[in-house]
Amino acid sequence: MRHELRLFLIAVQFLTRIPAPAWVGFDAAWLNQCVRHFPLAGACVGLVGAVAFALGLALFPLSVAALLSMMTTVWLTGAFHEDGLADTCDGLGGAVSRERSLKIMKDSRIGTYGACALMLVLGVKAAALIELAHLHPLLACLALVWGHAASRAAPVWLMWVTPYAGDPEHARTKPLATQVRGSDVAVALVWTVLLSILAWLAAGWLDLRVDEVDLVAWTLTAACLSIAVTTLLAALWLRKRLGGFTGDTLGAVQQVAEIAALLAWLAVAQALAGSHG
Repeated sequence: MRHELRLFLIAVQFLTRIPAPAWVGFDAAWLNQCVRHFPLAGACVGLVGAVAFALGLALFPLSVAALLSMMTTVWLTGAFHEDGLADTCDGLGGAVSRERSLKIMKDSRIGTYGACALMLVLGVKAAALIELAHLHPLLACLALVWGHAASRAAPVWLMWVTPYAGDPEHARTKPLATQVRGSDVAVALVWTVLLSILAWLAAGWLDLRVDEVDLVAWTLTAACLSIAVTTLLAALWLRKRLGGFTGDTLGAVQQVAEIAALLAWLAVAQALAGSHG
């Protein structure tokens, strides 16, 4: 149990700015193992974002609250996944060779594809949060926490089904999980299921229903399917373009999966609310 707590704290340290306590220590092998707790670490990030959103709603208009929430999570994670999204879009946006794509992704400068991707993804995320909050502010908070959690299971599965395609020397000099076991994927999925159950229970306590329809149960189902399809398509595309994944592509997949989750929540919630309006 102590070792699992250690791995969770390493996952939090890896995905955010929050340092692990000194007693945790470090072993390079733990970096591969800690990925099993990525969804739980993501839920913590989402919870901070939800609190920021709720506080923002108490003081500012809805649009400002949504942007403040996003600013909080981006700061908390050090734009870790957003950086991967920008680098991936720069590297794979054009019709260039695999070797050229990998070289572009290593470049710290941002290009047109990366800048456009960041603006569009952050814009869609803000719009989805705002529209969800129009339906019910607590629904937006639940979607925020769950989306951050479930989307971080996507890179874990991707690392399991696709090989590492980056520079092995680069991976040795920069902390990166490159090997994932089936048991790690299973734990990550268990966390996702448990967090989904908690979201459903919280929705029941908050009475987020549309007449006799369990709103969150339907949105969770749609969001899970949306993330699964998105991650599968990403795996197929990355195998074709790069022969596998890199650290940057993992961040990109997380961002795309989070968007897919939020849009699924919004689409189903709007449809159910409209049909029972």
